[in-house]
Amino acid sequence: MKLSPKDLLIGWANWLGVRWRAGVVLAVFALCGLIILGRAVQLQVTDRAFYAKQGGDRHERLRSIAAHRGVITDRNGAPLAISVPLVAIFADPKILSDYPDRIEELAELLDRDAEQLYDLIMADPERRFVYLKRHAQQRFAMQVQEAGIPGVGFKREYRRFYPTADVAAPLLGFSDIDDQGQAGLELAYDHVLSSEVGQRRILQDANGREIADLGVVKEAIPGKNLQLSIDRRLQYLSYQALIKGIGEHQASSGAAILMDVNTGEVLAMASAPSFNPNNRATIDPQTSRNRAIVDQFEPGSTVKPFTVAAALETGNWHPEDEIDTNPGSVRVGGFTIKDLRNYGVIDLNELLMRSSNVASTILARDMGAEHLWRTYRALGFGQYSGVGFPGEAPGSLSLWHDWRPADLAAHSYGYGLSVNLLQLATAYATLGNQGKAVSPTLIIRDHTPEGEQVFSPEVANTVVQLMESAVSPTGTARRAGIDDYYVAAKTGTVRRLSPQGGYASDSYNTIFVGMAPASDPRLVLAIWMTDPQTRPPYAGQIVAPVFQEIMSGALRMLNVRPDELDKRYRAQMLSERPRIAPRSEPKLAEQVNDLAGSVINVGGER
Repeated sequence: MKLSPKDLLIGWANWLGVRWRAGVVLAVFALCGLIILGRAVQLQVTDRAFYAKQGGDRHERLRSIAAHRGVITDRNGAPLAISVPLVAIFADPKILSDYPDRIEELAELLDRDAEQLYDLIMADPERRFVYLKRHAQQRFAMQVQEAGIPGVGFKREYRRFYPTADVAAPLLGFSDIDDQGQAGLELAYDHVLSSEVGQRRILQDANGREIADLGVVKEAIPGKNLQLSIDRRLQYLSYQALIKGIGEHQASSGAAILMDVNTGEVLAMASAPSFNPNNRATIDPQTSRNRAIVDQFEPGSTVKPFTVAAALETGNWHPEDEIDTNPGSVRVGGFTIKDLRNYGVIDLNELLMRSSNVASTILARDMGAEHLWRTYRALGFGQYSGVGFPGEAPGSLSLWHDWRPADLAAHSYGYGLSVNLLQLATAYATLGNQGKAVSPTLIIRDHTPEGEQVFSPEVANTVVQLMESAVSPTGTARRAGIDDYYVAAKTGTVRRLSPQGGYASDSYNTIFVGMAPASDPRLVLAIWMTDPQTRPPYAGQIVAPVFQEIMSGALRMLNVRPDELDKRYRAQMLSERPRIAPRSEPKLAEQVNDLAGSVINVGGER
């Protein structure tokens, strides 16, 4: 078919339109390719360094999460040590070193010397972490944060706070700036109280600021709580009475322990001098020592109830048996053992009431060294108490077969061996617990472990009743009497060892241990003061009033039933506690002088 010129013209136009549109499309694609290629060149060549830096500065980091240390409470749940949330302010020197002009501003905010802070940051600019301020208050940290200084960061941390301050400080101990236990129960139970640090992933910007929280990697775990056997009210009472007594008699130090007779739970443990653990600047080795456990001393006449109990256990002695102490002294080798005065013929009741060294020596000679040693050992002398307190002094008790006759005599009235105050309190609790040993504890426990029967109930109860005489109007502990309660107690006034060897001529330890109510003992209280300046330095004059103040307050706080006020109650309690039956005809032990051996010349005591 022959096309007309018009049809040819239209066809030609259509063909040119298709070619043109295709060219335009190809041109657009080509232009886009060139743009993409150019951008790629720019990214890879021109701006490579810039974007490499941006990629490095906007990166993920792991940040630690702090959790609080476990709370220490008293037996009633009252807090004794808690961790308070604060803020640690830190720097990333690698970032902050790029802004040296901001360091002076930062120093002013932190109240630090600008030059020293500059040196700290610039000492190693490649470091990524350095503390600027620890334990900052939240308000203070916010003021620093609002300044927006590059490279400065913030994280939560905790500081230990002790609500009772110096009242229980030597017992509780303290933690360091990282909230780790360093002394006392804080150290002993650090594995229980310590928390586990967690981690979270964050995104930081170029200035080290956190711009996104990417989630927790590891949860932080708080420390476990620790409940003590201590009663905060009784702790305060004991500490205040102790420091009052130390001040009145100008003693160099002292300690007091209040214990539950039946469970061995320590209800109060005070030590002085003390310190405020909330101010670490006041801490030094002398004030931070828990003298009730880490110091040891010769117990003196406070062991005489155990000497009497050991003698009664042999079956050869009865409470009414008599001992001739004339002329008030006995020769042992080349030395003389003296009483305060000549007591003449006395029974075992008067032995404790008068605190006769001569009578104790005669008892010890009769029973023998091995029997007395085994008694002391069963009471816990010369071995650790088991409470796990750091630095505990186990005391000393040499083997009986190494004792000369003079050593046996000395051990009977408390010289030649050493104990800590907790051991002494525990031994008295054994007497009060009808002769059954108690296991001391500073931690509250669900059940009381069964103890060894050290003395028969008859012997233990008899000795407790004999100890009441020491608090009688003529006894050495008469100033320890408490209205409405019977008290069983014993004093000890002991010459201190001299650094030059032997015993000091005018330096003493004064010791007092007692229990109440004597009809059915509930509490034991042991007190020890070092080097009081009052003369004469008798424990019955110096320490007995402190005992009276603490014990009377404790009995009332704990609502312990009075046994003197209620005679029927006392009679019932005494009837339920078996005692040694009296001998039909008391025997008389006469003194034998010039026993072989040697012993230091010591006087009687009050």
